[in-house]
Amino acid sequence: MADRLTGGCLCGAVRYEARAPLRGVAFCHCGQCRKWHGHVGAYTNVPLDRFELVREEDLAWFASSDFAQRGFCRKCGSSLFWRRNQGDTISIAAGTLDGPTGLRPTRHIYVPDKGDYYEITDGLPQEGRTV
Repeated sequence: MADRLTGGCLCGAVRYEARAPLRGVAFCHCGQCRKWHGHVGAYTNVPLDRFELVREEDLAWFASSDFAQRGFCRKCGSSLFWRRNQGDTISIAAGTLDGPTGLRPTRHIYVPDKGDYYEITDGLPQEGRTV
Protein backbone atom coordinates (compact mmCIF):
# COMPACT_ATOMS: atom_id res chain seq x y z
CA MET A 1 0.00 0.00 0.00
CA ALA A 2 1.22 3.50 -0.83
CA ASP A 3 1.94 5.94 1.99
CA ARG A 4 -0.81 8.24 0.75
CA LEU A 5 -3.96 7.18 -1.08
CA THR A 6 -6.12 9.60 -3.04
CA GLY A 7 -9.68 9.42 -4.22
CA GLY A 8 -12.79 11.31 -5.11
CA CYS A 9 -16.18 11.38 -6.73
CA LEU A 10 -17.14 10.57 -10.31
CA CYS A 11 -17.00 14.19 -11.54
CA GLY A 12 -13.92 15.22 -9.55
CA ALA A 13 -15.66 17.96 -7.56
CA VAL A 14 -14.75 16.20 -4.28
CA ARG A 15 -11.19 14.93 -3.76
CA TYR A 16 -9.48 13.57 -0.65
CA GLU A 17 -6.21 12.08 0.62
CA ALA A 18 -5.67 9.48 3.32
CA ARG A 19 -2.34 8.53 4.89
CA ALA A 20 -1.68 4.82 5.34
CA PRO A 21 -2.42 2.47 6.85
CA LEU A 22 -6.10 2.13 6.05
CA ARG A 23 -8.22 -0.69 7.44
CA GLY A 24 -9.05 -3.57 5.11
CA VAL A 25 -12.36 -3.44 3.28
CA ALA A 26 -15.53 -4.47 5.11
CA PHE A 27 -18.64 -5.29 3.09
CA CYS A 28 -21.75 -3.84 4.74
CA HIS A 29 -25.07 -5.50 3.97
CA CYS A 30 -27.31 -3.23 6.07
CA GLY A 31 -30.42 -1.84 4.41
CA GLN A 32 -29.10 1.73 4.49
CA CYS A 33 -25.87 0.83 2.68
CA ARG A 34 -27.76 -1.22 0.11
CA LYS A 35 -30.06 1.73 -0.62
CA TRP A 36 -27.19 4.26 -0.54
CA HIS A 37 -24.96 2.31 -2.95
CA GLY A 38 -27.56 0.31 -4.87
CA HIS A 39 -26.00 -2.87 -3.48
CA VAL A 40 -23.48 -3.82 -0.79
CA GLY A 41 -21.39 -1.03 0.73
CA ALA A 42 -17.62 -1.65 0.59
CA TYR A 43 -15.72 0.52 3.08
CA THR A 44 -12.25 1.04 4.39
CA ASN A 45 -11.58 3.56 7.13
CA VAL A 46 -8.87 5.77 8.56
CA PRO A 47 -8.49 8.00 11.62
CA LEU A 48 -9.57 11.59 10.93
CA ASP A 49 -6.08 12.88 11.74
CA ARG A 50 -4.78 10.97 8.68
CA PHE A 51 -7.57 12.15 6.36
CA GLU A 52 -7.77 15.40 4.39
CA LEU A 53 -10.38 16.83 2.07
CA VAL A 54 -8.51 18.40 -0.85
CA ARG A 55 -11.55 19.65 -2.77
CA GLU A 56 -14.86 19.83 -0.93
CA GLU A 57 -17.05 22.63 -2.26
CA ASP A 58 -19.61 20.13 -3.58
CA LEU A 59 -19.44 17.77 -0.59
CA ALA A 60 -22.74 17.43 1.27
CA TRP A 61 -23.66 15.38 4.34
CA PHE A 62 -26.89 13.47 4.95
CA ALA A 63 -27.89 12.51 8.51
CA SER A 64 -28.82 8.89 7.78
CA SER A 65 -29.48 8.05 11.45
CA ASP A 66 -29.34 9.70 14.85
CA PHE A 67 -25.69 8.59 15.26
CA ALA A 68 -24.12 8.82 11.78
CA GLN A 69 -23.99 10.73 8.52
CA ARG A 70 -23.06 9.98 4.92
CA GLY A 71 -21.03 12.22 2.63
CA PHE A 72 -21.76 12.56 -1.07
CA CYS A 73 -21.06 14.82 -4.02
CA ARG A 74 -24.01 17.13 -4.59
CA LYS A 75 -22.91 17.59 -8.22
CA CYS A 76 -22.65 13.99 -9.50
CA GLY A 77 -24.28 12.09 -6.61
CA SER A 78 -21.34 9.80 -5.78
CA SER A 79 -21.57 8.28 -2.30
CA LEU A 80 -18.19 8.78 -0.64
CA PHE A 81 -18.12 8.57 3.17
CA TRP A 82 -19.79 7.32 6.33
CA ARG A 83 -18.92 8.65 9.77
CA ARG A 84 -20.24 8.54 13.31
CA ASN A 85 -21.25 11.93 14.67
CA GLN A 86 -18.90 11.53 17.64
CA GLY A 87 -16.29 9.29 16.01
CA ASP A 88 -12.60 9.74 15.36
CA THR A 89 -12.52 7.79 12.06
CA ILE A 90 -14.06 8.20 8.65
CA SER A 91 -15.20 5.30 6.49
CA ILE A 92 -14.37 5.72 2.83
CA ALA A 93 -16.28 3.98 0.05
CA ALA A 94 -13.51 1.77 -1.32
CA GLY A 95 -14.59 2.22 -4.93
CA THR A 96 -13.86 5.95 -4.72
CA LEU A 97 -10.14 5.38 -4.10
CA ASP A 98 -7.75 5.84 -6.99
CA GLY A 99 -6.03 2.52 -7.69
CA PRO A 100 -4.09 0.53 -7.06
CA THR A 101 -4.92 0.56 -3.35
CA GLY A 102 -3.30 -2.61 -2.01
CA LEU A 103 -6.38 -3.09 0.21
CA ARG A 104 -7.90 -6.51 0.80
CA PRO A 105 -11.39 -7.53 1.95
CA THR A 106 -11.63 -8.58 5.60
CA ARG A 107 -15.24 -9.33 6.53
CA HIS A 108 -18.98 -8.94 5.95
CA ILE A 109 -21.10 -7.01 8.46
CA TYR A 110 -24.87 -6.81 9.07
CA VAL A 111 -25.28 -10.08 7.19
CA PRO A 112 -28.83 -10.78 8.51
CA ASP A 113 -29.94 -7.60 6.70
CA LYS A 114 -28.52 -8.64 3.31
CA GLY A 115 -30.67 -8.71 0.21
CA ASP A 116 -32.39 -11.96 -0.70
CA TYR A 117 -31.08 -11.78 -4.28
CA TYR A 118 -27.48 -12.81 -3.57
CA GLU A 119 -25.40 -15.24 -1.53
CA ILE A 120 -22.10 -14.63 0.26
CA THR A 121 -19.69 -17.35 -0.82
CA ASP A 122 -16.19 -15.84 -0.50
CA GLY A 123 -15.31 -17.48 2.84
CA LEU A 124 -14.71 -14.19 4.68
CA PRO A 125 -15.97 -13.86 8.29
CA GLN A 126 -19.66 -12.88 8.54
CA GLU A 127 -20.89 -10.82 11.46
CA GLY A 128 -24.46 -11.46 12.45
CA ARG A 129 -25.50 -8.23 14.12
CA THR A 130 -28.43 -6.28 12.68
CA VAL A 131 -29.11 -2.57 12.41
